[in-house]
Amino acid sequence: MTTSVLFDAQGPRAKQRNILYTVVFVVVLAAVAWWVYTSLDEKNQLDWVKWEPFFTSPQPWETYIWPGFQNTIKAAFFALLIALPLGALFGIGRLSDHRWVRMPSGVVVEFFRAIPVLILMITANAAYAEFTDIATEQRLLYAVVTGLVLYNASVLAEIVRAGILSLPYGQTDAAKAIGMRKGQTMRYVLLPQSVTAMLPAIVSQIVVIVKDTALGGAVLTFPELLASVRPMSANYGANTIACFTIIALIYIALNFALTSFASWLERRLRRGKKSTGAVVGAGPDGGIKTIGTPKLVTEDGRAADGL
Repeated sequence: MTTSVLFDAQGPRAKQRNILYTVVFVVVLAAVAWWVYTSLDEKNQLDWVKWEPFFTSPQPWETYIWPGFQNTIKAAFFALLIALPLGALFGIGRLSDHRWVRMPSGVVVEFFRAIPVLILMITANAAYAEFTDIATEQRLLYAVVTGLVLYNASVLAEIVRAGILSLPYGQTDAAKAIGMRKGQTMRYVLLPQSVTAMLPAIVSQIVVIVKDTALGGAVLTFPELLASVRPMSANYGANTIACFTIIALIYIALNFALTSFASWLERRLRRGKKSTGAVVGAGPDGGIKTIGTPKLVTEDGRAADGL
């Protein structure tokens, strides 16, 4: 009987039990799938007439899905554009040596991270309606973006703080040894190295931003992608299941594209770190002095000229 580093090899009885559990799980899963299929079929939700408009006519895509998709991307883009630098600012602020910077940053981050994003959207919408004269359509967009920014900036601040703290403290010591100030250490040493570590968590938060735009459609009637299901289903004979399925597939494709791009970017960043680098030292005026030209090292260990 062989063993593994993590667990002992299974004996004959354990193998029989695992086979039995697998068979039972497959049977239960098949029974549930059959029950779902028969329930939908009895209610005529699987009839081709309910799915046909999405495959034979551009009208549902042009009239309902595409405008909703544009609003979802618009809200997510503006929220990310504001929340990312704001989160980085508060995350770095929480690491400040100055208490008057560290304490307010911590209060803001903890406060908005503790409030559900839906409450932030509703409050922002009420505030815009009460104190501004913004048109209703623009007000809904502003409210959704405001709620997403306040919540996700606080979460991104914690991601940035954790990413920087995950680096070995020797990096800071080395920067101090060559005369770097703390701002220079953060800008030239810590932040560039922590980006790769933070990237998966940042991408996960981007996916959350995209999905949370649906809260604005459900409560504030913001015309985003998921909100297009209601008028689309009413116009095409109560094909609710078909509409939700198409919208779900669009969300899956969008989020998969985001995660795939992030994986490609992370691999590129990691390859980019395989470089000889430039020798960095302190200049006579206390600034950063670079000696030599950085060269990128290819995967076979050779330096690539011109980079």
